[in-house]
Amino acid sequence: MFRILENSKKRAIFLSLVVGFLIMSIKFLAYYTTGSSAILTDASESIVNVIAAAFAFYSLYLAEQPKDENHPYGHGKIEFFSSGLEGVLIMMAGILTIVPAIWNLLISQKPIENILDGIYLIIVTILVNGLLGLYLIKTGKATSSIVLEADGKHLLVDSVSSFILLAGLFLVKFTGIYYLDSVVAIGLAIFIMVSGYKIARKSIGGLMDETDFDMLDKLIDILKINRKDRWIDIHNFRVKKYGADIHIDCHLTLPYYLNLEESHDEVSALENILKENLDAELEIFIHSDPCIPQCCHYCRISNCAVRKSDFDREVIWNKQTLITDQKHIEY
Repeated sequence: MFRILENSKKRAIFLSLVVGFLIMSIKFLAYYTTGSSAILTDASESIVNVIAAAFAFYSLYLAEQPKDENHPYGHGKIEFFSSGLEGVLIMMAGILTIVPAIWNLLISQKPIENILDGIYLIIVTILVNGLLGLYLIKTGKATSSIVLEADGKHLLVDSVSSFILLAGLFLVKFTGIYYLDSVVAIGLAIFIMVSGYKIARKSIGGLMDETDFDMLDKLIDILKINRKDRWIDIHNFRVKKYGADIHIDCHLTLPYYLNLEESHDEVSALENILKENLDAELEIFIHSDPCIPQCCHYCRISNCAVRKSDFDREVIWNKQTLITDQKHIEY
């Protein structure tokens, strides 16, 4: 166990699992103390926190396993599946808790007992969840882990929903209008379902190899800063991000008169620049294309002996120009 927890990501998710179980226990204690439907809604979501943290712990272990025959691209996609499962479970928690809240509002209204005791317990959960959520997001960004970021954002959402719950409990305490408890419970359930959908939507995008535009912008900035004249054109530039693993492939247009060794050196130089500027596991595939006469008008090689036309414009490297699957002869 202690060897497993040497990894910072696993330590963070293990802490989330332990604290999640503690928070769940406190919230259910608050529910049994008060009988509040809103607190029951909040407590039910905490079950999701524990289940999601347990699966995330396993997914982080699996994601770090080396490539093998069955998984030549590694196991990083399990992180998308893990965060997607968390999103679905959050939505289910919202659906399952909205039904009894509506029942209590329309059919079986009942007074809430020991409201102040419940309020004190919920304040504790807000503080703990908020601090843990910020810690998980920070660790997730530092380690490029979508699992930790999703879990951290979920805990921050949980803190916000608990804060709304707290406001509702204060309102019930000072007005004596008990049906407000059910109204708050319904509002929380809807808030929880929307939050779960957003997490699931991001995970589905990752599983479908949706472009990570933040990473794409970062890579383009690196290319622009380190651009070489021999790199006449880059196109069909694609990037996929699986947790801490980044897969990049593109077409690099080089002078047609370079020999095989020189072309290889240019491809290697591009690969090394990307590796030196990114703190991540990179897998890069670069297809080299020979230039054609139509490339001359944007080729920046000043002493080219075979130029067919003068340089007259610069192809600006950005999202629009790099991701297209063609040489930029029309520019």
